[in-house]
Amino acid sequence: MRISARADYAVRAALQLAAARDAGPLKAEAIAQAQDIPHKFLEGILNDMRRGGLVHSRRGGNGGYRLAKPAEEISIADVIRVVDGPLVSVRGVRPPELSYTGPAESLLPLWIALRANVRQILDGVSLADVASAELPDPVSALTEDPASWSNP
Repeated sequence: MRISARADYAVRAALQLAAARDAGPLKAEAIAQAQDIPHKFLEGILNDMRRGGLVHSRRGGNGGYRLAKPAEEISIADVIRVVDGPLVSVRGVRPPELSYTGPAESLLPLWIALRANVRQILDGVSLADVASAELPDPVSALTEDPASWSNP
């Protein structure tokens, strides 16, 4: 699975908003500066997140962006889907829409299993989990294996 820069920036911006939820709306410039995200790129991401119902925006001197619901109710997968679409696709196609023949027939259940595991992790971790540095136990357990940190 590849996490795009757009998805990475969107999650980081959402985490910045989660951390500042009691401080009022944040301006895009402040988010961009805090997370080292190109401002113009972030504006497009925030617009997608607004259209996707994840953030609210308000214009004016006291305006800015804030999460549309509590950080506990927004999963990392929600953010990624809003800016990038489906979590797992093969050649831009969702796995259930694929078909294979011959020796490649077993690829479909493999792609489905991959998608199920990606969903389980990303749907199971909220912005609040990451912002508080308290990842769910199953996710933390995966990172305890030294092989998880190596690049084969």
